[in-house]
Amino acid sequence: MSQSTQPLKNSQLSEFTTVELAQSLMERLSISPNDWHRLKSNRNARASEQLAAALVFLLKEEPQEALTRLEQATGWLDRSISAPPCPTHGKG
Repeated sequence: MSQSTQPLKNSQLSEFTTVELAQSLMERLSISPNDWHRLKSNRNARASEQLAAALVFLLKEEPQEALTRLEQATGWLDRSISAPPCPTHGKG
């Protein structure tokens, strides 16, 4: 999750729809396969990823999908859910 040091001006942002901006945020906050093991239990990273996805679904008028992602984000923050074990470990 890197952050740009040069914020975009409002005029630049107006070139994009709200959904496009939300999708861009979701992509930025998504945990890449290369970072999965390092961040799989990072509660802030996981909650951020789910909240961004919830925003995209809400803006696309899919409230049930948004609610599911919001519940996942809440679970990460209140510690009611945890990362499952890696499916590739223990196989051989």
